[in-house]
Parts: sequence; structure tokens; C-alpha cells
Amino acid sequence: MDSEYLSSLFSETVKSLSDCSEMKEKGFFHECKDEDSLPSAKALEEIVELCRSLFFPGFYGRSTINRATLKYIVGVSVERLMKLLTKQIAAGLRFQTKASHDDSDDNFYREAEEIAQKLLTLLPDIRKVLETDAIAAYNGDPAADNIGEVICCYPVIKTLTNYRVAHELYKLGVPLIPRMLTEMAHSETGIDIHPGAQIGHHFTIDHGTGVVIGATCIIGNNVKLYQGVTLGARSFPLDDNGHPIKGIARHPILEDDVIVYSNATILGRITIGKGTVIGGNVWVTEDTEPGSVIVQAKKKKSKTQNDLIYPQDLGGL
Repeated sequence: MDSEYLSSLFSETVKSLSDCSEMKEKGFFHECKDEDSLPSAKALEEIVELCRSLFFPGFYGRSTINRATLKYIVGVSVERLMKLLTKQIAAGLRFQTKASHDDSDDNFYREAEEIAQKLLTLLPDIRKVLETDAIAAYNGDPAADNIGEVICCYPVIKTLTNYRVAHELYKLGVPLIPRMLTEMAHSETGIDIHPGAQIGHHFTIDHGTGVVIGATCIIGNNVKLYQGVTLGARSFPLDDNGHPIKGIARHPILEDDVIVYSNATILGRITIGKGTVIGGNVWVTEDTEPGSVIVQAKKKKSKTQNDLIYPQDLGGL
């Protein structure tokens, strides 16, 4: 191919792609002058790995951990986690405020450090809840040989680790990073949980793939979902410009001890009463009473050849 033509082609392509005036106005171009202007996906992956190793030592992180080395390894991990969290939270705060790159980073880092410290104090409580999730997954699956298999292999544990950390960051007002953490789990496991959702203890998802849990969902204790379940919204009001109004409660409430089987769809701000069982492939858009069993209507029996009625059998009609 003619080198002059290629040179012209490259120049025109670069010129076109470099014209960012409209892109910036529409929000499709984020100008970065500092290497940490946006949270780093690579750093967040390390944060997730550190959290998993702290919550379930020996199952994640270093494989040579023992009682003699546990305190040292935990200390090193917590120190590293604090440093990573502070830097990434500061990047998220800068992104949210659209601060000028000439502004001092001192305020962002000071606030980020305070938030990171608060999260560290919550780690023991997060681990306690995750332990109940692992127990629920183990008790609910006869195919699981032991709790270690659940921790190592089950996608729900990986997803809930990301979610429960992301949820606490979400409550602390951290922008962007909570959603990045849950979307990392979504990519890894196929389970999509918004960090704003509220989920109680002893929660589990069997198999997991295709589950969607919306931002304003409230899920009680001892709830079990199966693959393909959607806890979504039906509709939402729009503003004068036709855009969805943010922050409105629009997803279901599942009370304690609810079971939802595969591919069920539950939509809108409805309440699924305590102890309700939702069968597979069911569409639910209304409240259910506690203890309800919601299943598909029974299929009508197909007519056999002997059951069919022919025109000649209808006489003079």
C-alpha cells in the first residue's frame, strides 16, 4: 500500500479522533494530567485480593500462612490496603468534584485518609457477615463437601466480598469506586449487585450467573436466590428533560427467609413477605403475603387425537 496514502490516512484519523471539543462537552472525554486522576483498575484488583485474604486467610493471598505468621501477614496487608485505599479514594473524590488540576491534592488526600480509616474499622464486622454468607451457601448446597470448598470455589463468596466492601464505601460517600468494585465482581462471576442495595446476613445465591440486584433493593436475612433472578424496576418518573429522576426507591423489598428460584423476575417497589417462596420463571409485580408460594399456573393438558371435536360431530350447528 502506498506509504503516502497511509500517512495521509493516519493524519486524518488522528486529527478526527483528537477533536475533543464536543466530546468534553458531552462528558465523553476526561482530561487527565496526573497518573492517578482516575481510580486505577489494577490497584482496585489488588485491594480486592487484599480484602479477600484478610476475610479468609489461607484461602486467598499467601498460601504459606500459619498461626505463627498470621499476625505479621495481616499487619502488612492492612498497611498496604490503607495506602491503596487512600490513593484510590482521593482519585475518586477528585473525579467527582471535577477539580482543576491546579488545585492542591491535600484536601482530597485528607478526606480519603479519613474514609480509608473508617473502612478499616469496619473490616472485622464485614468478615463476620461474610462468614454467615459462606455458612448459608454451604448449608444450602448438598454438593458442597466442606466450607473451604465454598470459600475457594463458589462465585457468590467472591461477589459478596466485593459487594460488602463496596456497600460500606458507598455509605461513606465514596464516588465511582463502589460501582467499579461490584462491576469487577460482575465481570468475574456474572452476578450483578449494585453497591447501594441493602442485604442482610446469611445471604446466598446458588450458581449465581445472571442474577441482577438493583440499587434500591432491600433484602432481609436468610434469603436465598438462584441463577437468573432479577430484582429490578418496572418504571421510573422522568424529569422535564426526559431523564430518569435519580434516587427514587424502585426495586423490591425481600423480607427474611425468602427463597427465589431460577429466572424469576420481581419488579417494582413491592414487598415479598417473610418466608415467601417464588417459583422459577415467575413474573411478580405485586406484594406477597408472608408465607406465600408463588408458582406458574398449571398447564392445560393437551388434547389427544380421541379428544378432538370435528365439525361433523356438531350436528346441525
